[in-house]
Amino acid sequence: MVWRRQICCVVVCVAQMGYMSVEEHTPSLLRLRRSPGVRSWSLLVALVSVGLAAAYYSSDGLFWKSFYVAGCLFVALQNMEDWEEAAFDKDKNQIELKSSSLYTLVLTLWKKGHERVVLDLRQLCDVCVQEETVRYLGKGYLLMLKLEAGFSYPLTQSATLAGPGDVEAVGVLLKRFLKLEELQRHRQQDYDDDEEEEEDSVNLTDSDDEAEQL
Repeated sequence: MVWRRQICCVVVCVAQMGYMSVEEHTPSLLRLRRSPGVRSWSLLVALVSVGLAAAYYSSDGLFWKSFYVAGCLFVALQNMEDWEEAAFDKDKNQIELKSSSLYTLVLTLWKKGHERVVLDLRQLCDVCVQEETVRYLGKGYLLMLKLEAGFSYPLTQSATLAGPGDVEAVGVLLKRFLKLEELQRHRQQDYDDDEEEEEDSVNLTDSDDEAEQL
């Protein structure tokens, strides 16, 4: 019964974390982290239990019993969410996104499974919540990082099924930390000023043409 209590504690702790938890928050650094959610752990426990039950009640040999357990565990790991981390560093002007896949680690015997992406923090212009269809489970939500180059990158590789509230909260935190709303106002003001200058330049050119005709 001890192992069941440990599994329940793990599930409860993960559920309390929401979309992403704040690992470190200073004026120049914001570090977010995410672990596999309740769905992953529940699926892992359920499939392993099915494999153990099949092996226990089966009259097959040891090889097939091991195959039942290993097959269910393999399917569970395949559907396991990744451990993910996002760091926004103002001093280095970079966004570092890291993820670790338990399925890939086991499949490649710990040779691979870690991914790392580095983005230019100065290119980040906005963050928004995006809805995504999760296979067999309905709709999920994740946070997208919009860059000035015209493309977007997801903050996490997997969506959350708990609703958009937790994702929106992380988006508000990022906007406040990076002062994106203030930056957007400055850019909009600069854009409006440029348009006014162009209009003034066009009006001045038209006035010069009229003066030459006279």
